[in-house]
Amino acid sequence: MKKFRMPSAFTILFLIIIVIAVLTWIVPAGTYQYVDETATPLEPVPGTYEAIAQNPQGFWEVLRAPIEGFFNATDIIVFILVIGGFLGLVTDTGAIDSGIGSIVSRLSGRETVMIPILMCIFALGGTIFGMSEETIAFYVLVIPVFIAAGFDSITGFAVIFLGAGIGCLGSTVNPFATGIASGFAGISIGEGIVLRVIILVATLVIGIWFVMAYGKKVKADPSKSLVYHMKESNEQHFLSQKEVDDSSSVMSGKQKAILWVFALSFLIMVLGVIPWADKFGITVFEDFNGWVRGIPVLGTVLGNITPLGSWWFGDITILFLLSSFICGLIWRWKELRFIELFLNGAKDLLGVALIIGITRGIAVVMNDGGMTATILHWGEESLKSMGSVAFVDLSYLFFLLLSFLVPSSSGLAALAMPIMAPVADFAAVGRDVIITAYASASGIVNLITPTSGVLMGALAIARVSYGIYLKWIWKFLLVLFLLVLAILSVAVIF
Repeated sequence: MKKFRMPSAFTILFLIIIVIAVLTWIVPAGTYQYVDETATPLEPVPGTYEAIAQNPQGFWEVLRAPIEGFFNATDIIVFILVIGGFLGLVTDTGAIDSGIGSIVSRLSGRETVMIPILMCIFALGGTIFGMSEETIAFYVLVIPVFIAAGFDSITGFAVIFLGAGIGCLGSTVNPFATGIASGFAGISIGEGIVLRVIILVATLVIGIWFVMAYGKKVKADPSKSLVYHMKESNEQHFLSQKEVDDSSSVMSGKQKAILWVFALSFLIMVLGVIPWADKFGITVFEDFNGWVRGIPVLGTVLGNITPLGSWWFGDITILFLLSSFICGLIWRWKELRFIELFLNGAKDLLGVALIIGITRGIAVVMNDGGMTATILHWGEESLKSMGSVAFVDLSYLFFLLLSFLVPSSSGLAALAMPIMAPVADFAAVGRDVIITAYASASGIVNLITPTSGVLMGALAIARVSYGIYLKWIWKFLLVLFLLVLAILSVAVIF
């Protein structure tokens, strides 16, 4: 009997489109009145649902749905491709690798201190740009350092994997999770950022304590290691391959400049998406923008720049396109090489863009078949007897289960948000809270799901079996689950 293999996200999502199309023949069609028919997102008026004539979706509509999905999500898709190109350029410079290598080199001999520092760095990568596959290169660098210092391979593995994983769990501005979810929910990426920062800090503190406690126990008594039976084998494997290359840990001036551009780009993005004026009454960016535009000649040359705090995907895309050009000027690639790297970076995220289009096609079939309003109506009816705390807790559990089915965080966001965001309106729960629940749930599942290529690949590099990893991590995951659940519940109450 052949071993069962989980279908790809593309297959799962297309099958969902077919299932939804079939359901449009069965589920009653309906419609709502909306607060503003021209607004984005559409906000349904409670109690205005009414049944309409059935509009079942056929074979042609199933094939057309992903195409319309692409048209409906062009701003998000273009943003994903451009930021992919930007990351491709930064990766080619080796700036991030050299930066982390430099830190590892400087902290040699102080590996216990290295645990919180490196976990914070990888968490920043996870929360800012969804650092995941990019971590693979660091396991070979970091694990030998920790083994040489008297720790085990699990400690070195955990510093990287849990650091980046917790960062993705608390995705403050991660464009591939929070960004996509916010786009489909119709709100700014900056909304809910305070709650996500709280979750990030709380879970990271516990994660650092968990890894440090295990690491100190192993260093004090190596027999306490879960891979103690491989101690001699691991020392021979990792330490015999360890090579000291001082040049790799020395950052050039150009690499430092690239890192500054990288950091400032994401900082400006954060400042751009937080609704300073609308939510907090802070108009300093509007005032500055008006002052600059009022300067003769210069204001005209710069054009109608959107003030920080009012940015949407188009503005963020321009930012990273401009940052790509600046990186090109600093690194001085030849024109063809620059284009090649940018296109290769965008190509790496083409799969994400395709998933967004296909997933958006699910909403197209539901909307055209009149199912969306009916499902919202069922949600409205069920929420009459359910408080906001119960709703957000159940949503969190729902996202946990759905994350196993759709391991792609971007695919899950595009799949769930068109429905869950309007349902949250009926429960008097902010759409940003639902996005935070989704990101946290997806982050927890990605720490354990065997369908994660990063997890299984990292475990293979660390020479740790999946069974041993589960034995080591399950209590920590339970704590994360309960902690996030408590924070979400309190956030709804207050």
